[in-house]
Amino acid sequence: MIAISGLTKRYKDVLAVDDASFEVPTGSVCGLLGRNGAGKTTTFKCMMGFARPQSGTVLFDGQPLTPKTFEKLGYAPERPALYGWLTVANHLELARRSQPAYDDAKTRELLATFRLDGRKRVKRLSKGQQTALGLILALSANPSLLILDEPASGLDPVMQRVVLDLLIDAATSGATIMLSSHQIGQIDRAADRVVIMRDGKVVVAGEIDALREASRVVEATFEFAIPDLGTLAAEMRVERAGKSVRLHANGRADAVAARCGALGAVGVRVLDRSLEDLFLDAVDDGETQ
Repeated sequence: MIAISGLTKRYKDVLAVDDASFEVPTGSVCGLLGRNGAGKTTTFKCMMGFARPQSGTVLFDGQPLTPKTFEKLGYAPERPALYGWLTVANHLELARRSQPAYDDAKTRELLATFRLDGRKRVKRLSKGQQTALGLILALSANPSLLILDEPASGLDPVMQRVVLDLLIDAATSGATIMLSSHQIGQIDRAADRVVIMRDGKVVVAGEIDALREASRVVEATFEFAIPDLGTLAAEMRVERAGKSVRLHANGRADAVAARCGALGAVGVRVLDRSLEDLFLDAVDDGETQ
């Protein structure tokens, strides 16, 4: 559904997005992760046509962005684009008049879910309530494509869970979703794919389960000193501590574990790694040690 190739965006002397390429298949939920300033929001702006890249392409279902794309696309920016002097109901009326597929019943259900008063002016809403209204507007036409920048920002934990459940339900119904969040647990719960950016570059992209499988760690403990690890030490990252060693097995955890056993290890464990571990490895610049 989404294909980005060679996307590059520069603001004067700042290279915000640097030759980014990745794909999000139809029906997937893809989390976009990165530290502050990594290029996530700029990537979204280029995707939505709010910023013009110096080079690269963004395709939706094989086609470039056009006004007609917005009939099937729902977008919620990090800071909701709302009018403070209008009421919640006014905003929904604007959506009804501009979206051919606007679903009144779905929108009313979402209003009740987020406990929003349609008569209230936006300037009287809390940050979390404004975030909720932005999400309702994005979801009001049952879009087949959703692009969400920090969709749970400002919401309490209960409403954050509600948002994730809504996104999972939408994906189950066939929607393609791309979202960013600084809360890795949200991405871990809702997404099946991840793209991690660092300094404008895509440094990791793929299915979360496959990335976890490829990053499993073998921990081996020896009775005396750690023996010569042979080719293992040259093929992968090795961390030594006393009589124990950790080997980042590069997708060969079972074979590496067997090799450690053959070398005389008295204890061998294969450790799964979390999405947070993958993220920290990908964005580590040597200053976080």
